Amino acid sequence: MTKGKVVQIGLLITLLGTLIYQLGPQFGIDNFTASTISNFVLIVIVITWVSTYIIRVFNGKMTFMEQRKRYRKEYEKIVNDKLESKFNLLSREEQERLMEDLEKNP
Repeated sequence: MTKGKVVQIGLLITLLGTLIYQLGPQFGIDNFTASTISNFVLIVIVITWVSTYIIRVFNGKMTFMEQRKRYRKEYEKIVNDKLESKFNLLSREEQERLMEDLEKNP
């Protein structure tokens, strides 16, 4: 999740809490009850948000981890392509010698 998304979600939560508090009296709810409901909604949202974060940490689905996996995959593809092209440029004898050396020294 980007920093911009976090700010947007924070503003949305703040707006939601303010709306509940402001619109509560129009539905016959006193200010204390509207404040309590607003606080309850905020607490539930924050606990849910934190718990999803903790779950992502334990599952290894963090944004950084996902970026690292994608980077590593692309890096390995580039390196393998370069090695393969260099291997194909070698003569047949050099390829066979290299393969023999690799079999001897794994």
